[in-house]
Amino acid sequence: MRLRGKRLRTEQKYYIHMHDYLGLRMRLSQLMTLDPNSVDVDGYNIRSLYFDDPRKTALETKNDGVFRRQKFRIRIYNGSDKHIALERKSKLGEYVAKESIRIPREQYDQILHGNYDSLYEGEDPLARDFYASMTAGGYRPTVIVDYWREAFIYPHGNVRITFDKRLAVAANQLDLFHSELLFSEISMPGVTIMEVKFDEVLPNVVRELITPAYHLRSTISKYVLCREKLMLLHTQ
Repeated sequence: MRLRGKRLRTEQKYYIHMHDYLGLRMRLSQLMTLDPNSVDVDGYNIRSLYFDDPRKTALETKNDGVFRRQKFRIRIYNGSDKHIALERKSKLGEYVAKESIRIPREQYDQILHGNYDSLYEGEDPLARDFYASMTAGGYRPTVIVDYWREAFIYPHGNVRITFDKRLAVAANQLDLFHSELLFSEISMPGVTIMEVKFDEVLPNVVRELITPAYHLRSTISKYVLCREKLMLLHTQ
């Protein structure tokens, strides 16, 4: 099954306690490969700038459980501008498709300052859809989400299992590269977010490893957690 030419993958999310995480991590490391992009024991840092319209469509469609929804974001890794990705994440129930294009730092700076012309000048449909959302839909930067990800890969079924830790929201800026970003951590004492992604069928050998955590499955959204935390901070 595909959406705009991209394969739809199953995405399942879980809250897991620290002792479960440590046991799962040990078992998975014996079967799966650690993502080569990891820079230390915590994996690698992900920082994303999310966009929404004045009606808070991205926020409300998630909270309302709308079956088909989408979010635009710009994402960087380990605080570097060497790889800046403009992305659209589309959800159909528990299926997800991600479209992504790389943009240069100069184009990122233009977008941040309200100049979207370069998005329309290119031929990429994702860039043009983002341009339409910014110009006609009134989309604007809303929140920066920051966390560390430890990722394990299994080639059969294109399986990717990730553990997301130290989730935080930027409390004072909407520029991914601002030198004075201040982060407010999302309080989840002793809890890690696990995500399981695969193409069609989760191989039994992987399913058996992670089954003990299945009762902790949840409809987690790091974007929603951070957006609501930011709104709370701004009312204080």
